[in-house]
Amino acid sequence: MENLVKFVQDEFVTKNDIPEFSAGDTITVYYEIKEGVKTRTQFFKGVVMQRRGSGLSETFTIRKMSGTFGVERIFPINLPAINKIEVNKRGKVRRARIFYYRNLTGKKAQIKDKRF
Repeated sequence: MENLVKFVQDEFVTKNDIPEFSAGDTITVYYEIKEGVKTRTQFFKGVVMQRRGSGLSETFTIRKMSGTFGVERIFPINLPAINKIEVNKRGKVRRARIFYYRNLTGKKAQIKDKRF
């Protein structure tokens, strides 16, 4: 049964070409939205909270501030509606899942840049 699922995923699921990113990075995701007959491209720019799963079922969570409210969105890696992903900044964090970032405000909510 597992081999059948793997075969179907390999054959029929389209794989998006995405750049390397991890928790703490600031990225912009461009994705298509269908409104009736029309389609338009919208972007979501924020900090990656986590990457979860593996293979074709992998997802990532992005958090952005919209006014005074924090908005989080979960994207599957192989979502057909994703046009492209841009990495804007690399962040230096010590954890793979930065849920503590939700409670930080002000200057403590800044993530340091990773040096190359």
